[in-house]
Amino acid sequence: MHEDFYETNKALSEYLLFHYGEPHEVLPWDFGPANALNYPIRCITECVDTKNISNNSRALDLGCAVGRSTFELAKHCTESIGIDLSDSFISAAKQLQDNGKIDYSFIVEGEVNQAAVAKVPSEIDRSRVSFEQGDAMFLRNGLGRFDIVLMINLIDRLPCPKKCLEQLASLIHSGGQLIIASPCTWLEDYTPKTEWLGGWKASDQPFQTLDKLREILTPSFELNGKWDIPFLIREHARKYQWSVAMATRWVRS
Repeated sequence: MHEDFYETNKALSEYLLFHYGEPHEVLPWDFGPANALNYPIRCITECVDTKNISNNSRALDLGCAVGRSTFELAKHCTESIGIDLSDSFISAAKQLQDNGKIDYSFIVEGEVNQAAVAKVPSEIDRSRVSFEQGDAMFLRNGLGRFDIVLMINLIDRLPCPKKCLEQLASLIHSGGQLIIASPCTWLEDYTPKTEWLGGWKASDQPFQTLDKLREILTPSFELNGKWDIPFLIREHARKYQWSVAMATRWVRS
């Protein structure tokens, strides 16, 4: 699997289901890891300190994919911007922002598909949300500053995650929150081994992702929370990717 995967119809279908699928669509069984559903929402409800969000707050969702977390942030912020490198994902997210829904289908088995509709919950004010295509390592000028920056399943899909992380201090207000969630699946298909944040040894000592996050972020951020959050991506009715993300909340000093 390479970065072009995220421009395929297969990826779009899987991620629309991952973000917007009803529980019975994602997991049509009476058994299975139901606590791993609704991951894009749970990363916010479980990790964002919503009690400490100011009035007229702004949120940035980096690596937003098809945008479910971006919409969820609009419940708490007056402006929520989603950025993703995939043209396919951003096109779908913009259709959801414009129309509130999008038709798609997902695989049952082989070439047998099931029709579905991805919907933005009616209580979300879609006018607060916008989407744009962009590279998380080279963010455009003029984005401004934010009260919340969300990065879900992004850092281990970047060629140089450190470059992305080093931009964040200038984007987040003092007291603002940075949420990073990742299964820490470091692969040379996406990230040269020299750029991995974890999963390697130095002086025969194991180095894991949280160690490097502390090293990069601590000058400007304080670690304020850590969680293990399961998630489930359906490939077809009998095949799934079950993973556990390490989620951390950092507060800008």
